[in-house]
Amino acid sequence: MRYRKLKAAKIFNGVEFLDENQVLIVTENGIVEKITSQADAGDDVELLDGILTPGFINCHCHIELSHMKDVIPPYTGLVDFLLAVIKNRSTEAEQIEESIAAAEEEMYANGIVGVADICNTPYAIAVKKQSSLRWHNLVEVINLHDSNLEKQLAHYNAVLDQYQSLPGNSVLTPHAPYTVSAATYKAINAATANQIISIHNQETEAEAELFQKGTGNFLKLYAQFGSHQSPFAVSSTSSLQTYLPYFTNGQTVLLVHNTFITEDDILFAKEHAEKHGLTLVYCLCPNANKYIENAMPPVELLMKHDCHIVLGTDSYSSNWQLNIASEIKTLLTAFPKLSLEAVLKWATYNGAVAMQWHDMLGSFEKGKKPGVVVLDEKKFTSQRIV
Repeated sequence: MRYRKLKAAKIFNGVEFLDENQVLIVTENGIVEKITSQADAGDDVELLDGILTPGFINCHCHIELSHMKDVIPPYTGLVDFLLAVIKNRSTEAEQIEESIAAAEEEMYANGIVGVADICNTPYAIAVKKQSSLRWHNLVEVINLHDSNLEKQLAHYNAVLDQYQSLPGNSVLTPHAPYTVSAATYKAINAATANQIISIHNQETEAEAELFQKGTGNFLKLYAQFGSHQSPFAVSSTSSLQTYLPYFTNGQTVLLVHNTFITEDDILFAKEHAEKHGLTLVYCLCPNANKYIENAMPPVELLMKHDCHIVLGTDSYSSNWQLNIASEIKTLLTAFPKLSLEAVLKWATYNGAVAMQWHDMLGSFEKGKKPGVVVLDEKKFTSQRIV
Protein backbone atom coordinates (compact mmCIF):
# COMPACT_ATOMS: atom_id res chain seq x y z
CA MET A 1 0.00 0.00 0.00
CA ARG A 2 1.23 3.49 -0.85
CA TYR A 3 1.20 6.27 1.72
CA ARG A 4 1.48 10.04 1.81
CA LYS A 5 3.64 11.54 4.55
CA LEU A 6 2.56 15.07 5.37
CA LYS A 7 4.35 17.65 7.50
CA ALA A 8 3.46 21.30 8.08
CA ALA A 9 4.37 24.06 10.50
CA LYS A 10 1.70 22.65 12.84
CA ILE A 11 -0.59 19.64 13.02
CA PHE A 12 -3.98 20.00 14.69
CA ASN A 13 -5.34 16.52 15.34
CA GLY A 14 -8.97 17.54 15.92
CA VAL A 15 -8.55 18.22 19.63
CA GLU A 16 -5.18 19.91 20.11
CA PHE A 17 -1.99 21.05 18.44
CA LEU A 18 0.76 18.46 18.47
CA ASP A 19 4.43 18.89 19.20
CA GLU A 20 6.61 20.12 16.37
CA ASN A 21 8.29 17.68 13.99
CA GLN A 22 5.28 15.37 13.74
CA VAL A 23 4.32 13.75 10.45
CA LEU A 24 0.84 12.62 9.44
CA ILE A 25 0.80 9.41 7.43
CA VAL A 26 -2.30 8.56 5.40
CA THR A 27 -3.11 6.16 2.59
CA GLU A 28 -3.49 7.61 -0.90
CA ASN A 29 -7.26 7.71 -0.42
CA GLY A 30 -6.99 9.49 2.94
CA ILE A 31 -7.27 6.81 5.63
CA VAL A 32 -5.13 7.73 8.64
CA GLU A 33 -2.32 5.30 9.37
CA LYS A 34 -0.57 7.17 12.18
CA ILE A 35 1.12 10.34 13.37
CA THR A 36 4.79 9.83 14.08
CA SER A 37 7.98 11.82 14.58
CA GLN A 38 9.82 13.11 11.55
CA ALA A 39 12.81 11.02 12.57
CA ASP A 40 10.70 7.85 12.31
CA ALA A 41 8.75 8.82 9.20
CA GLY A 42 11.43 7.90 6.69
CA ASP A 43 11.86 9.44 3.27
CA ASP A 44 9.44 11.20 0.91
CA VAL A 45 7.90 13.52 3.52
CA GLU A 46 5.87 16.30 1.86
CA LEU A 47 6.52 19.70 3.43
CA LEU A 48 3.46 21.97 3.40
CA ASP A 49 2.93 25.60 4.38
CA GLY A 50 0.31 26.18 7.08
CA ILE A 51 -1.57 24.02 9.55
CA LEU A 52 -2.67 20.46 8.84
CA THR A 53 -6.15 19.87 10.19
CA PRO A 54 -8.92 17.31 9.72
CA GLY A 55 -11.70 18.30 7.35
CA PHE A 56 -14.30 20.78 8.55
CA ILE A 57 -17.88 19.98 9.53
CA ASN A 58 -20.39 22.57 8.33
CA CYS A 59 -23.24 22.21 10.81
CA HIS A 60 -25.59 24.68 9.12
CA CYS A 61 -26.03 25.37 5.42
CA HIS A 62 -28.82 25.97 2.87
CA ILE A 63 -27.09 24.83 -0.30
CA GLU A 64 -30.28 25.20 -2.33
CA LEU A 65 -30.10 28.99 -1.83
CA SER A 66 -26.72 29.21 -3.57
CA HIS A 67 -28.25 30.98 -6.58
CA MET A 68 -28.90 33.95 -4.28
CA LYS A 69 -25.24 34.86 -3.94
CA ASP A 70 -24.87 38.68 -3.90
CA VAL A 71 -28.64 39.12 -4.41
CA ILE A 72 -29.61 40.40 -0.95
CA PRO A 73 -27.57 43.32 0.42
CA PRO A 74 -25.97 42.90 3.86
CA TYR A 75 -27.06 44.50 7.13
CA THR A 76 -30.80 44.62 6.42
CA GLY A 77 -31.89 42.98 9.68
CA LEU A 78 -33.54 39.57 9.80
CA VAL A 79 -37.13 40.42 8.89
CA ASP A 80 -36.22 42.42 5.79
CA PHE A 81 -33.75 39.66 4.89
CA LEU A 82 -36.52 37.03 5.10
CA LEU A 83 -38.81 39.15 2.95
CA ALA A 84 -36.02 39.43 0.37
CA VAL A 85 -35.52 35.65 0.39
CA ILE A 86 -39.24 35.16 -0.27
CA LYS A 87 -39.11 37.67 -3.12
CA ASN A 88 -35.96 36.32 -4.78
CA ARG A 89 -36.05 32.61 -4.06
CA SER A 90 -37.80 31.44 -7.23
CA THR A 91 -35.80 31.29 -10.44
CA GLU A 92 -35.08 28.85 -13.26
CA ALA A 93 -34.45 25.29 -12.04
CA GLU A 94 -31.32 25.05 -14.18
CA GLN A 95 -29.78 28.09 -12.48
CA ILE A 96 -30.61 26.72 -9.02
CA GLU A 97 -29.07 23.34 -9.79
CA GLU A 98 -25.92 24.83 -11.36
CA SER A 99 -25.42 27.05 -8.31
CA ILE A 100 -25.85 24.08 -5.96
CA ALA A 101 -23.23 22.13 -7.91
CA ALA A 102 -20.78 25.05 -7.77
CA ALA A 103 -21.32 25.47 -4.03
CA GLU A 104 -20.73 21.78 -3.38
CA GLU A 105 -17.47 21.92 -5.33
CA GLU A 106 -16.40 25.04 -3.42
CA MET A 107 -17.06 23.44 -0.03
CA TYR A 108 -15.18 20.29 -1.01
CA ALA A 109 -12.16 22.26 -2.27
CA ASN A 110 -11.84 24.41 0.84
CA GLY A 111 -11.95 21.44 3.18
CA ILE A 112 -15.54 20.84 4.26
CA VAL A 113 -16.20 17.09 4.55
CA GLY A 114 -19.70 16.97 6.09
CA VAL A 115 -22.75 19.23 5.98
CA ALA A 116 -25.97 19.55 7.99
CA ASP A 117 -28.08 21.01 5.21
CA ILE A 118 -31.50 22.66 5.34
CA CYS A 119 -33.82 21.42 2.57
CA ASN A 120 -37.06 23.00 1.40
CA THR A 121 -37.16 21.49 -2.08
CA PRO A 122 -35.69 18.46 -3.91
CA TYR A 123 -33.29 20.61 -5.99
CA ALA A 124 -30.12 19.43 -4.22
CA ILE A 125 -30.78 15.70 -4.52
CA ALA A 126 -28.99 15.19 -7.86
CA VAL A 127 -25.79 16.86 -6.61
CA LYS A 128 -25.86 15.01 -3.28
CA LYS A 129 -26.14 11.65 -5.06
CA GLN A 130 -22.74 12.30 -6.68
CA SER A 131 -21.14 14.19 -3.77
CA SER A 132 -18.07 13.06 -1.83
CA LEU A 133 -19.31 15.04 1.19
CA ARG A 134 -21.32 13.49 3.99
CA TRP A 135 -24.82 15.00 4.31
CA HIS A 136 -27.48 15.23 6.99
CA ASN A 137 -30.66 16.50 5.31
CA LEU A 138 -32.96 18.62 7.45
CA VAL A 139 -36.32 19.05 5.71
CA GLU A 140 -37.49 22.32 7.14
CA VAL A 141 -41.10 22.66 8.27
CA ILE A 142 -42.86 26.04 8.22
CA ASN A 143 -46.45 26.22 9.48
CA LEU A 144 -47.91 29.23 11.24
CA HIS A 145 -51.34 27.83 12.08
CA ASP A 146 -52.39 24.57 13.74
CA SER A 147 -55.34 24.34 11.36
CA ASN A 148 -52.95 23.88 8.41
CA LEU A 149 -50.94 21.11 10.04
CA GLU A 150 -52.21 18.12 8.07
CA LYS A 151 -51.74 19.80 4.69
CA GLN A 152 -48.29 21.18 5.52
CA LEU A 153 -47.01 17.93 6.98
CA ALA A 154 -48.13 16.06 3.88
CA HIS A 155 -46.12 18.51 1.76
CA TYR A 156 -42.94 18.28 3.83
CA ASN A 157 -43.17 14.52 4.21
CA ALA A 158 -43.33 14.26 0.42
CA VAL A 159 -40.05 16.22 0.21
CA LEU A 160 -38.59 14.06 2.99
CA ASP A 161 -39.48 10.89 1.09
CA GLN A 162 -37.33 12.05 -1.83
CA TYR A 163 -34.32 12.80 0.39
CA GLN A 164 -34.56 9.44 2.08
CA SER A 165 -33.38 7.85 -1.16
CA LEU A 166 -29.92 9.32 -0.41
CA PRO A 167 -27.22 7.83 1.83
CA GLY A 168 -27.14 9.26 5.35
CA ASN A 169 -29.97 10.63 7.44
CA SER A 170 -32.90 12.81 6.42
CA VAL A 171 -35.36 14.16 8.96
CA LEU A 172 -38.07 16.79 9.47
CA THR A 173 -36.97 19.86 11.40
CA PRO A 174 -38.63 23.11 12.54
CA HIS A 175 -37.58 26.30 10.76
CA ALA A 176 -37.65 28.91 13.53
CA PRO A 177 -39.68 29.92 16.59
CA TYR A 178 -41.54 32.58 14.61
CA THR A 179 -42.75 30.20 11.86
CA VAL A 180 -43.87 27.05 13.71
CA SER A 181 -47.15 26.54 15.58
CA ALA A 182 -47.63 24.54 18.76
CA ALA A 183 -49.26 21.54 17.09
CA THR A 184 -46.49 21.52 14.50
CA TYR A 185 -43.82 21.29 17.21
CA LYS A 186 -45.70 18.38 18.75
CA ALA A 187 -45.88 16.56 15.43
CA ILE A 188 -42.17 17.08 14.75
CA ASN A 189 -41.30 15.93 18.27
CA ALA A 190 -43.25 12.72 17.71
CA ALA A 191 -41.62 12.11 14.31
CA THR A 192 -38.00 12.71 15.32
CA ALA A 193 -37.25 10.57 18.38
CA ASN A 194 -33.48 10.27 18.87
CA GLN A 195 -32.81 12.15 15.62
CA ILE A 196 -30.60 15.16 14.92
CA ILE A 197 -32.77 18.21 14.24
CA SER A 198 -32.11 21.95 14.11
CA ILE A 199 -33.82 25.28 14.60
CA HIS A 200 -32.84 28.87 13.83
CA ASN A 201 -32.54 30.23 17.36
CA GLN A 202 -32.62 33.85 18.61
CA GLU A 203 -31.13 35.40 15.50
CA THR A 204 -32.62 38.84 16.14
CA GLU A 205 -33.79 40.94 19.08
CA ALA A 206 -37.22 41.19 17.42
CA GLU A 207 -37.75 37.49 18.22
CA ALA A 208 -37.84 38.25 21.94
CA GLU A 209 -40.30 41.12 21.47
CA LEU A 210 -42.61 38.91 19.42
CA PHE A 211 -42.93 36.28 22.13
CA GLN A 212 -42.91 38.58 25.12
CA LYS A 213 -45.31 41.21 23.75
CA GLY A 214 -46.73 40.02 20.42
CA THR A 215 -45.40 43.16 18.73
CA GLY A 216 -42.43 44.27 16.69
CA ASN A 217 -40.82 43.88 13.32
CA PHE A 218 -42.07 40.33 12.68
CA LEU A 219 -45.56 41.70 12.05
CA LYS A 220 -44.17 42.89 8.68
CA LEU A 221 -43.40 39.26 7.84
CA TYR A 222 -46.85 38.02 8.84
CA ALA A 223 -48.47 40.78 6.76
CA GLN A 224 -46.84 39.14 3.75
CA PHE A 225 -49.00 36.09 4.53
CA GLY A 226 -52.17 38.13 5.05
CA SER A 227 -52.08 38.44 8.86
CA HIS A 228 -51.68 41.68 10.79
CA GLN A 229 -50.95 40.12 14.15
CA SER A 230 -48.75 37.40 15.56
CA PRO A 231 -50.20 33.91 15.00
CA PHE A 232 -48.73 32.84 18.35
CA ALA A 233 -49.92 33.48 21.89
CA VAL A 234 -47.83 35.86 23.96
CA SER A 235 -45.68 33.72 26.25
CA SER A 236 -44.08 36.53 28.28
CA THR A 237 -40.74 34.73 28.01
CA SER A 238 -38.06 34.19 25.40
CA SER A 239 -38.60 32.28 22.18
CA LEU A 240 -36.25 29.49 23.31
CA GLN A 241 -38.08 29.04 26.60
CA THR A 242 -41.36 28.95 24.64
CA TYR A 243 -40.52 26.27 22.06
CA LEU A 244 -37.86 24.04 23.65
CA PRO A 245 -40.33 22.36 26.07
CA TYR A 246 -42.08 20.81 23.05
CA PHE A 247 -39.02 18.60 22.49
CA THR A 248 -38.92 15.66 24.86
CA ASN A 249 -37.92 12.71 22.69
CA GLY A 250 -34.15 12.27 23.03
CA GLN A 251 -33.26 14.48 20.05
CA THR A 252 -29.98 16.18 19.38
CA VAL A 253 -31.03 19.79 18.78
CA LEU A 254 -28.76 22.08 16.78
CA LEU A 255 -29.53 25.57 18.05
CA VAL A 256 -28.37 27.72 15.15
CA HIS A 257 -27.11 31.32 15.42
CA ASN A 258 -27.86 32.12 19.12
CA THR A 259 -26.98 35.74 18.43
CA PHE A 260 -29.20 37.10 21.20
CA ILE A 261 -29.31 34.16 23.61
CA THR A 262 -29.13 35.06 27.30
CA GLU A 263 -27.65 33.33 30.31
CA ASP A 264 -31.15 32.56 31.59
CA ASP A 265 -31.90 30.85 28.27
CA ILE A 266 -28.74 28.74 28.46
CA LEU A 267 -29.53 27.63 32.01
CA PHE A 268 -33.15 26.88 31.11
CA ALA A 269 -32.11 24.87 28.06
CA LYS A 270 -29.55 22.87 30.03
CA GLU A 271 -32.09 21.94 32.72
CA HIS A 272 -34.75 20.96 30.18
CA ALA A 273 -32.27 18.88 28.18
CA GLU A 274 -31.17 16.96 31.27
CA LYS A 275 -34.77 16.16 32.19
CA HIS A 276 -35.77 14.95 28.73
CA GLY A 277 -32.64 13.29 27.37
CA LEU A 278 -31.87 15.97 24.79
CA THR A 279 -28.41 16.80 23.51
CA LEU A 280 -28.00 20.51 22.81
CA VAL A 281 -25.51 21.79 20.25
CA TYR A 282 -24.87 25.50 19.73
CA CYS A 283 -24.03 26.23 16.10
CA LEU A 284 -22.38 29.57 15.36
CA CYS A 285 -22.51 31.17 11.89
CA PRO A 286 -20.67 34.44 12.58
CA ASN A 287 -20.41 35.69 9.00
CA ALA A 288 -24.16 35.27 8.51
CA ASN A 289 -24.77 37.11 11.78
CA LYS A 290 -22.62 39.97 10.47
CA TYR A 291 -24.33 39.85 7.07
CA ILE A 292 -27.88 40.03 8.43
CA GLU A 293 -27.87 41.74 11.82
CA ASN A 294 -24.26 42.99 12.01
CA ALA A 295 -23.98 41.31 15.41
CA MET A 296 -22.03 38.50 17.05
CA PRO A 297 -23.28 35.73 19.38
CA PRO A 298 -22.16 35.77 23.05
CA VAL A 299 -19.36 33.27 22.53
CA GLU A 300 -17.73 33.79 25.92
CA LEU A 301 -21.08 33.19 27.66
CA LEU A 302 -21.56 29.91 25.78
CA MET A 303 -18.04 28.85 26.75
CA LYS A 304 -18.62 29.81 30.37
CA HIS A 305 -21.44 27.25 30.52
CA ASP A 306 -19.43 24.58 28.67
CA CYS A 307 -21.86 24.51 25.74
CA HIS A 308 -21.07 22.15 22.87
CA ILE A 309 -20.15 24.65 20.13
CA VAL A 310 -19.90 23.91 16.41
CA LEU A 311 -19.65 26.07 13.28
CA GLY A 312 -21.72 26.62 10.14
CA THR A 313 -21.64 28.82 7.07
CA ASP A 314 -25.37 29.39 6.53
CA SER A 315 -26.19 30.07 2.86
CA TYR A 316 -25.05 32.24 -0.01
CA SER A 317 -28.11 34.38 0.57
CA SER A 318 -26.49 35.52 3.83
CA ASN A 319 -22.75 35.05 3.42
CA TRP A 320 -19.90 36.09 1.18
CA GLN A 321 -18.48 32.55 0.93
CA LEU A 322 -19.08 28.98 2.11
CA ASN A 323 -15.81 28.50 3.93
CA ILE A 324 -15.33 27.43 7.55
CA ALA A 325 -11.85 29.01 7.57
CA SER A 326 -13.51 32.40 7.07
CA GLU A 327 -15.89 31.71 9.97
CA ILE A 328 -12.87 30.92 12.17
CA LYS A 329 -11.19 34.18 11.16
CA THR A 330 -14.32 36.20 11.96
CA LEU A 331 -14.60 34.66 15.42
CA LEU A 332 -10.94 35.20 16.27
CA THR A 333 -11.17 38.81 15.11
CA ALA A 334 -14.33 39.50 17.14
CA PHE A 335 -13.11 37.65 20.23
CA PRO A 336 -9.34 38.16 20.61
CA LYS A 337 -9.20 36.02 23.75
CA LEU A 338 -10.31 32.95 21.81
CA SER A 339 -7.61 30.46 20.89
CA LEU A 340 -7.22 29.04 17.41
CA GLU A 341 -6.99 25.59 18.99
CA ALA A 342 -10.43 25.92 20.59
CA VAL A 343 -12.13 27.17 17.44
CA LEU A 344 -10.51 24.51 15.26
CA LYS A 345 -11.92 21.90 17.63
CA TRP A 346 -15.40 23.39 17.16
CA ALA A 347 -14.90 23.19 13.38
CA THR A 348 -13.70 19.58 13.33
CA TYR A 349 -14.11 17.18 16.25
CA ASN A 350 -17.03 18.96 17.92
CA GLY A 351 -18.93 19.07 14.64
CA ALA A 352 -18.26 15.40 13.94
CA VAL A 353 -19.44 14.38 17.42
CA ALA A 354 -22.58 16.54 17.13
CA MET A 355 -23.49 14.95 13.79
CA GLN A 356 -22.54 11.45 15.02
CA TRP A 357 -19.91 11.22 12.28
CA HIS A 358 -16.91 10.86 14.59
CA ASP A 359 -16.52 7.21 13.60
CA MET A 360 -14.76 8.47 10.44
CA LEU A 361 -14.54 12.28 10.59
CA GLY A 362 -13.31 15.01 12.90
CA SER A 363 -9.86 13.82 14.03
CA PHE A 364 -6.63 12.21 12.89
CA GLU A 365 -7.00 8.75 14.40
CA LYS A 366 -5.92 5.46 12.88
CA GLY A 367 -8.54 4.04 10.53
CA LYS A 368 -10.51 7.26 10.12
CA LYS A 369 -10.90 9.11 6.82
CA PRO A 370 -11.44 12.70 8.00
CA GLY A 371 -10.05 14.58 5.03
CA VAL A 372 -6.78 16.51 5.27
CA VAL A 373 -6.84 20.28 5.00
CA VAL A 374 -4.07 22.88 4.93
CA LEU A 375 -5.10 26.09 6.71
CA ASP A 376 -3.14 29.29 6.07
CA GLU A 377 -3.04 30.85 9.54
CA LYS A 378 -2.25 34.33 8.20
CA LYS A 379 -4.72 34.61 5.33
CA PHE A 380 -7.27 32.15 6.75
CA THR A 381 -7.67 30.36 3.49
CA SER A 382 -7.97 26.58 3.38
CA GLN A 383 -7.39 23.85 0.81
CA ARG A 384 -8.27 20.19 0.92
CA ILE A 385 -5.25 18.11 -0.12
CA VAL A 386 -6.55 14.58 0.60
